Amino acid sequence: MNPRRAEVVRNTAETQIRVVVDLDATGASTLATGIGFFDHMLDQVARHAAIDLTVEAKGDLHVDAHHTVEDVGITLGQAVARALGDKRGIRRYGHAYVPLDEALSRVVIDFSGRPGLHWQVPFKRAWIGEFDVDLAREFFQGFVNHAQVTLHVDNLRGDNAHHQCETVFKAFARALRMAIEPDPRAAGAVPSTKGTL
Repeated sequence: MNPRRAEVVRNTAETQIRVVVDLDATGASTLATGIGFFDHMLDQVARHAAIDLTVEAKGDLHVDAHHTVEDVGITLGQAVARALGDKRGIRRYGHAYVPLDEALSRVVIDFSGRPGLHWQVPFKRAWIGEFDVDLAREFFQGFVNHAQVTLHVDNLRGDNAHHQCETVFKAFARALRMAIEPDPRAAGAVPSTKGTL
């Protein structure tokens, strides 16, 4: 397979974002969004998906973190889509269950070419430090729309919102890792009976 690396820059009146991904790497990350907990979650994505990830984001945090988190999701989705190209030779589907103490989450992903987010995450509180838990869904919605994937996210149990959120991001990373892996039995074919995704 060709090198699966991409860089995307997104500049709007609200945010200036640069994302670089290398899908065949070691899980190293360089993260600077201005939102500590969000950087922690993005580090989980890089580490557990085994992708190298750089995110540089400057946003209107004096308003709130919404635009920054959503736009990072958009830009990451664009970068992953660009790095995968026509998706020839990948597994396409991925799934993972990840626990953290009392919390357990399941994530299933399909690089279908059809964006769809199905989200069942009943957070036990509205804030994790200074991070609004609603923004987790906004991140994934941005990713889904621009990576053009179907994504099912279910937090099956949990009492601690930090644990709930971390299991979601880790399970997403593990599912992503499975889906983008080269399939040695695919012989470089597009994983669809339609011949395109």
